[in-house]
Amino acid sequence: MADKFTVSLQKVIQEFKLEVIYIHKEASEILISENDVNRPGLQLMGFYEYFDPERIQIIGKMEFAYLSTIDEKTRRERLQLLFSQRLPALIITRELPYFAEMLELAREYEVPLLRSKESTSNFMSGIIAFLNLNLAPRITRHGVLIEIYGEGVFITGESGVGKSETAIELVKRGHRLVADDAVEIRKVSNISLVGSSPDNIRHFLELRGIGIINARRLFGMGAVKITEKIDLVVEMELWNPEKIYDRMGVDTQYMSILGVKVPSLTIPVKPGRNLAVIMEVAAMNNRQKKMGYNAAQELLDRLGMESDAKETVKNYDNF
Repeated sequence: MADKFTVSLQKVIQEFKLEVIYIHKEASEILISENDVNRPGLQLMGFYEYFDPERIQIIGKMEFAYLSTIDEKTRRERLQLLFSQRLPALIITRELPYFAEMLELAREYEVPLLRSKESTSNFMSGIIAFLNLNLAPRITRHGVLIEIYGEGVFITGESGVGKSETAIELVKRGHRLVADDAVEIRKVSNISLVGSSPDNIRHFLELRGIGIINARRLFGMGAVKITEKIDLVVEMELWNPEKIYDRMGVDTQYMSILGVKVPSLTIPVKPGRNLAVIMEVAAMNNRQKKMGYNAAQELLDRLGMESDAKETVKNYDNF
């Protein structure tokens, strides 16, 4: 959780199709580590209390209008103070023209100077979402992530329990594979997790007795997906006759991943159980619960029984 993640400026330029006015070295070598941006209105007035120089700075129409109203000497002094903070990048929005002093100071202090065609508000919301995703805290865990009826289902369990075999049957039934074997989980907000596959094993599946297959090549682009929000965790385990499994669904189980609680289920595995169909039902039932309907609760209400619902949370961060 304490790890600091970065994203290259090159990736930002490519994602938002930015015009490069000046850059002192390869954009791939310039790393961004802050997931927020700043409009330096107060800084152009000389106020630098609580200013974070690690953030990308954005000059919009308002800042440009202010800079246009002051004389050249004052403008240079204000901009020099800003550029001297060694910013990771300064981006001008709305395709506004840049002042000559900006280019001179960018060269002097080696600050990348870029320009976007988008409006300031749209650009800021887009780049903040992009940085939140790419700089989010993350962990990599063993399992399979698959999209079932629009629900992201993270399947976990011991090696050899049948996760990949279940995934391939789900893909054949029209669902989409996100990751197999290793799932990279990112915390994009305090309430949501997004999973993806490491680049080097994306779309590959391992099936014992067959070997490695490429799901995208075998089943087409409609069978795979790059990322997916994690809505449900399903833990597969070999059937234990001495264990009592949940048969009502009144109690709520959660898996805590990176501090985010995700609904979870434990599915026992034994011959004769169609796991792909069970996964489909689990995904649809989870979706129904999010929409406010609980079948177990309705049954208890019809029988005139009170529910003693319990909530349990299992920590997955240290697994």
